[in-house]
Amino acid sequence: MLLGLVAVVVAVVLIFVRPGASQGDDSGTAPENTPTAAPNEPEPTTIPTEPVAVDGDPCAPEKITVEAVTDKSSYEAGEQPQLSVTITNTGKNICVLNAGTKAQLFTITSGTEVYWSSTDCQVDPIDAEVSLIPGTPISSSAPIVWDRTRSTPETCEGPREAVPAGGASYHLAVSVDGFESAEKKQFLLY
Repeated sequence: MLLGLVAVVVAVVLIFVRPGASQGDDSGTAPENTPTAAPNEPEPTTIPTEPVAVDGDPCAPEKITVEAVTDKSSYEAGEQPQLSVTITNTGKNICVLNAGTKAQLFTITSGTEVYWSSTDCQVDPIDAEVSLIPGTPISSSAPIVWDRTRSTPETCEGPREAVPAGGASYHLAVSVDGFESAEKKQFLLY
């Protein structure tokens, strides 16, 4: 029984003295004013470097591709080229642009010379706002037929001069709402 009493006294002394504990801490518990874990720090806020696009925003130049299109790559004598455009939204959101005839410009060149422009004698141009779904190309509903003549704003009334043929090479460039085709479409006239 004496041994049991000694064991209990030793256990009680060890609880209060706690060998290895720092001086002045004899309570057996950590002081309440000492933090046991690092305080929660707020997560750093990331500021976007560019605006986040949402559905219905105007189309951004880097998210739009414009392609000049002809119905053929060469035309025999008497055949008239049919010109159109394909626009693709390469972004992740639906965007909006003006794809009306008022915002379209088709230009035909050969070398450095401009032979024809769709705006030279345009009649009743219209605005037409369209929503472009990502990855879904849209094309002209009706192509523009080029009559193989030169155009200037001064040649809208009366006959116009025919352009050179016999295998002459021409290039079609298109812009829609300020977005230009990355490449010109080449075709030949015979």
